[in-house]
Amino acid sequence: MERPKNRFLAELAEGLGNHTDKKSILLEYETHIDEILIESSHMNEEELTNHIVTRLGSPSEIAELWKDELSVTPSNMKWLFILLNILFFGGGSVLTLAHNLFEWEWLTNIWDHLTSIPIIIAFLYMFFWALLGYEIGKGFGQRGRTLLRKTFLLSLIPNLVLMILTVFHIIPHAWFAPLLTKSFIIACIIFTITLYPISWLGYRWGRKASI
Repeated sequence: MERPKNRFLAELAEGLGNHTDKKSILLEYETHIDEILIESSHMNEEELTNHIVTRLGSPSEIAELWKDELSVTPSNMKWLFILLNILFFGGGSVLTLAHNLFEWEWLTNIWDHLTSIPIIIAFLYMFFWALLGYEIGKGFGQRGRTLLRKTFLLSLIPNLVLMILTVFHIIPHAWFAPLLTKSFIIACIIFTITLYPISWLGYRWGRKASI
């Protein structure tokens, strides 16, 4: 049953020509074909060939898609998510600063509402990291692994800076009342630890969706 796989990959390699990510693309599709072979062990060679094309597309179609895909670069994707994370923290910082410096009733109402739903905010933030992994996996497939790690580490810098400033009382704890409780701090640490696994799961999901 290796012949349909080898034939498919050979045609795909020819169609990709001198594509800069040819090796990683072939590796990605080889992995998916291996999964199909496991699922379809009862099929004969012709049926298996048709099934692979039905699931993945023809080698020529795939080659064309990868040639068109180069319009979105890894660098652009990385900085997009880094800037989004900075915007989240920047917006939160401005809101916190304004709440503690100005006695505006409408701002106090917003602050009280947001501090009453910290778990919901945390889950929304976790969804952001899952989306990060998904978009990288969908857009870059196998070659997105390194991009995911770099983007994650750079995006995490604002989180770590805020933690350090708070722990060393550079930012007054009173500014985060009533959020800054022992249970909330523990929850924040746990959520931070789980962010990379969440991003990784999103990446795997996106990688499958790209096929």
